[in-house]
Amino acid sequence: MAPQRAAGREVYLDYAAATPLDPRVLSAMEPYLTRCFENPSAPYARARAARDALERARADIAHLIGAKPDGITFTAGATEANNLAFAATDGGVVTDAAEHDSVLACAEARDAVVVGVGADGRVDPEEACAAIGPATQLVSVELANGEVGAVQPVREIARGVAAVRERRLAEGSRVPLWLHTDASQAAGALSCNVTSLGADMVTLSAAKVYGPKQVGALWVGEGVRLRPLILGGGQEGGARSGTESVAGAVGFAAALALAQGGRSEECRREEALRSRLEGALAAEFPGMVVSGPRKARHRLPGLLHVSFPGLEARRLVVLLERRGVSVGTGSACAASRMRESHVLKAMGLSPEVSAGSLRITVGRPTSTDDIDYAAEQIVAAVRTEMRRTGVTDEDMLALAGGLAVGRCR
Repeated sequence: MAPQRAAGREVYLDYAAATPLDPRVLSAMEPYLTRCFENPSAPYARARAARDALERARADIAHLIGAKPDGITFTAGATEANNLAFAATDGGVVTDAAEHDSVLACAEARDAVVVGVGADGRVDPEEACAAIGPATQLVSVELANGEVGAVQPVREIARGVAAVRERRLAEGSRVPLWLHTDASQAAGALSCNVTSLGADMVTLSAAKVYGPKQVGALWVGEGVRLRPLILGGGQEGGARSGTESVAGAVGFAAALALAQGGRSEECRREEALRSRLEGALAAEFPGMVVSGPRKARHRLPGLLHVSFPGLEARRLVVLLERRGVSVGTGSACAASRMRESHVLKAMGLSPEVSAGSLRITVGRPTSTDDIDYAAEQIVAAVRTEMRRTGVTDEDMLALAGGLAVGRCR
């Protein structure tokens, strides 16, 4: 008999889609939601206090990523920041096929070269740099993929971009070339030091690090000139008009400080939880496919992407929800439209494999008991679907085509 949901038991395992607001972040935001509510652009003393808080938050975020405060532009999330980065140039673009929809949509509107990714979801830095043409002005490669957890070789790409830039200067070319990386999914697990990354523009999101939603930032280095997408009062140095969210900026700075400060310990804990769940599921389903890089340093620690060939993820998600377990099927933006994952397609997974894919992400509140309960319920849900559809373990193995139990990594 299939295990039943414990009364009132809820296990959330979709932290790549959304993180809860950390109580310490809410505490930092509270004065600017209530007492210090003034418009930071107003001229009187109380408003100047709000402006001071906004600028402290900007300076704190800049310090955390090794940057200067005047390079930080606050936005309404990572999608806007990505759009703002693309608007800084008007020439050709190089990006990769596994990027977030917001990057790919921007690239589609331009003269773009979209390079592929390997079976592990990673970009070949040599291929990315070889795609740079005489008119290319922007290379955009995310720091970490939010669907399969692949950490991209941004530093290696940065070195290649720098070499092309130097060659252009030597040849007398004035065509600019910038490297942008969307680090929104990576900021809680990886260093986002801009000097180390070698990027010219970096996107960040508060919503992915237990901060407030609809708050993001784009950092730009010296020489990059932003072109505003939103016109009006000229806030954010003219780059982004609209009254700034002081509480949002303060919460963003507090959330990023907490994420970066406890990063090493939390990453080890999350990696252990992910491995525990992966091991439990692999022991039960020999035909399960685990997608993403094999090496730990190339993989986000708290993300597990698994596929059950021959089954439909949508049905599994519903069954798991009834049992109190919330998991994703990939990017929340794409999942809401129930379309085939462009990331898995770019990695070469067949429709039969990708259709049965779950993205499971652990977070700070996740416990070992949560993982054990989730494993039990996932096993039960998959077995229920296998009985309904007639799919056997042997069928899964055959549909996996040699990728079963992690071999696609």
